[in-house]
Amino acid sequence: MPTSPRDTPGLPSLALYVHVPWCVRKCPYCDFNSHGVGRGAALPEAEYLAALLADLDADLPLVAGRPLVSIFIGGGTPSLMSAEFYARFFDALAQRLPLADDIEITLEANPGTLERGRFQGYRQAGINRLSLGVQSFQSAQLSALGRIHSGDDAVAAVHEARSAGFDNLNLDLMHGLPDQTPALALADLERALALEPEHLSWYQLTLEPNTEFHSHPPVLPHEEVLWDIQDLGHERLEAAGMVRYEISAYARPGRRSRHNLNYWRFGDYLGIGAGSHGKLSVAGGESGRLHIERRWKTRQPEAYLRRREDPRGFVAGSNEVSDAELPLEFAMNALRLVEGVAMADWAAHTGRPPRLLGERLAAARKKGLLVEDAQRLQASPQGLLFLNELLALVSEAGTE
Repeated sequence: MPTSPRDTPGLPSLALYVHVPWCVRKCPYCDFNSHGVGRGAALPEAEYLAALLADLDADLPLVAGRPLVSIFIGGGTPSLMSAEFYARFFDALAQRLPLADDIEITLEANPGTLERGRFQGYRQAGINRLSLGVQSFQSAQLSALGRIHSGDDAVAAVHEARSAGFDNLNLDLMHGLPDQTPALALADLERALALEPEHLSWYQLTLEPNTEFHSHPPVLPHEEVLWDIQDLGHERLEAAGMVRYEISAYARPGRRSRHNLNYWRFGDYLGIGAGSHGKLSVAGGESGRLHIERRWKTRQPEAYLRRREDPRGFVAGSNEVSDAELPLEFAMNALRLVEGVAMADWAAHTGRPPRLLGERLAAARKKGLLVEDAQRLQASPQGLLFLNELLALVSEAGTE
């Protein structure tokens, strides 16, 4: 049974990311660790569950019983796995780590992979938040993106989720799609808003390395069209009561993603599963000062499953974030948040006193990239649009 979190002085909150690497078909824009298996393929659920728990057991000494505030199950397509798989996983997890009474447990789901009644099983297993990968409601755009569902499938999935008792729902939508006009982008938003989600992730399609789209780029809207889509879409979402709290995330009051907030506030997270990444704060040496370690696991599903019998374990690599890297690492997360970060938090997480920010912050404010507030580092609307420029100024300032 879940337990109340116990205090962990000096340590940030802890979350868990679980990666399920399989999907029906690899989308041409996707740069995640996902492996297409075809529709109806049998997945090694029992073997993968055993590997996940062995992976977790190997990491447990690093977190010493710290409570989990959130769990996010991503992929790939986690909704390919059965409700029984997740029920068994959560039962085993609760025997290993304390879970916050109000823990947020999110499952990513593809509307094209859901059998009737499966959402009810997920809810009974303990999942209390769904993130549906809609991307678009338009047939032409879905086809261009290689998606296996239709707009009607997405609507049906929302209704099915509501019938199963889910009252915390995110819809993933893309904009800047091939041949997309502002009118088409707004039509996607209108259809999404009509479904009354609690949360909306609305982000621009980018052509990432090692994807089919990067090798064979589609024709994307011109920059002027992209700006129009961004401006009109943001205005429409805010008018509908969806408050922007992160660069590409909007939520109704009280419905911001706790898991994502933990990332942006530089919290810790365990990563288990093929290709997963984690970030942990560890005490270093006699000083007791916290250091940041990043770890990643074996990517290929078959190799990951074999690692149960390998004395090397599941970790494929790790590195400690150096003192020189900390300002950029922290800023890359905290400045994505519309609310920014308090100067005191900047000092606590980077080890750099605010006075080192000096002239470069003044330059950033002069360029309109930062809000005029001496007590906070907070990107302006312009700064959120040109975040890389702002990050360069802030992180370099932290090392002077």
